[in-house]
Amino acid sequence: MYNKRLVRVTDNVWIAGVCAGLADFFGFDRDAARIVWLLLTLFTAGFPGLILYIALWLLMPVSDGR
Repeated sequence: MYNKRLVRVTDNVWIAGVCAGLADFFGFDRDAARIVWLLLTLFTAGFPGLILYIALWLLMPVSDGR
């Protein structure tokens, strides 16, 4: 049985791999996840999105390449 894990990816990343990791976990397109994250961050005055991104960057483990 395959268990999906929420991890930051190290390939095809822009900043830290958080959006790419979230997109892979939930089955979305990586670019769509980045655009949605950007729009949500901009329309919520920026701070909640940036704080959440930094927190996920620090808390999500890096992918082991599998």
